[in-house]
Amino acid sequence: MHKILSNLRVVEAAAFVAAPSCGLYLAQFGAEVIRIDQIGGGPDFHRWPLAPNGASFYWEGLNKGKKSIAIDLTKKAGRELAVAIACAPGDAAGLIVTNYPCDGFLSYESLRAARKDIICARIMGWPDGSPALDYTVNAAVGVPLMTGPVDANSPVNHVLPAWDLLCGSYAAFVVLAAERNRRQSGTGGELRIPLSDIAASSLSHLGYVAEVLSLGTDRARLGNDLYGAFGRDFMSASGERVMVCAITPRQWSLLINALGLEHAIATLEARLGVSFARDESQRFRHRDALYPLFESAIASRSIASLASTFDAAGVTWSRYQSVHTAVTTDARLFTRNPLFERISQPSGNEYPAAGPVATVLGSAKDPPIPAPRLGQHTDEVLASVLGLGSAEIGRLHDAGTVAAPSESR
Repeated sequence: MHKILSNLRVVEAAAFVAAPSCGLYLAQFGAEVIRIDQIGGGPDFHRWPLAPNGASFYWEGLNKGKKSIAIDLTKKAGRELAVAIACAPGDAAGLIVTNYPCDGFLSYESLRAARKDIICARIMGWPDGSPALDYTVNAAVGVPLMTGPVDANSPVNHVLPAWDLLCGSYAAFVVLAAERNRRQSGTGGELRIPLSDIAASSLSHLGYVAEVLSLGTDRARLGNDLYGAFGRDFMSASGERVMVCAITPRQWSLLINALGLEHAIATLEARLGVSFARDESQRFRHRDALYPLFESAIASRSIASLASTFDAAGVTWSRYQSVHTAVTTDARLFTRNPLFERISQPSGNEYPAAGPVATVLGSAKDPPIPAPRLGQHTDEVLASVLGLGSAEIGRLHDAGTVAAPSESR
């Protein structure tokens, strides 16, 4: 955890990936992020993957370092309390990240009535308010029809919610940009971030939109081939697959030298009248002529031999491995990566948890903070944010408007 944002308070009223990941990133840089949780948990509180006791590893992972106040949002008093917390006074407060509907109790109009300079980052499915998930947006933009084996005749969905994660990162940027503007202008506002627009804009930034309009058709499926350059999976002599890429001239030179293919490549270049070193697109255009050379060279070597040769030469490559293998044996990614530290989570499980990805040179980084128990900070938030006394807090508990940890599971 870093402390760069330690003077900032952000209220989070959200479920699933995009909005909670926004809050997670802000919390990892020191912001006080207060989750408004429904008593008993929201729609993602028991989402898979699960611990043996049924607790959600998913929920724990996305909510590390946050505070939780458990409120009965089905009650008018509970909804009013949530608005009051989001709109509490203070120069470093008055920021909310949510994926609640535009016209619900957390509408911008309701929030602005309570605090004129409120900043609301609202993550949506579609711009018109229609619901969407990463998987439905991904289907709509066409990526599953470009993904998978060349001969596939059905869509291939990815398992990583990429648009959600991009959306959460973009929302964190939006929150900080809006807060900076408020410090300069004194004005807040609502910033709407539709998941569908994150996907559509990403395809535009990467040239996909211009490409299909220019070609008049879709890009064909390529399996594991790297589009527009040289890259593919190859089988080693020991039966393990490796992914090898060469985009830059240097990467290409290092790869063919490591495999001893200089003469074979020069002969092929002379026959085709091209230079693979100078033009990466030629490596893609003539991949059917190139691949057999690499297949033969890689298939003659064990994975251990390839690893030694490639690493010594500086080749851009990786072996294919399962998540379990990566988590339990890969020193660079997990077992010796300083990004991770073992912490105990509310589920009762202790396991490595990731802190902030960015390193702030010259600044110490605190260990990751576990996710809260549901309602763990109920009384603290009511007292510190709203200034309520013990008698008032007690009345809220008695009315069932709020809950402590023991009452909220």
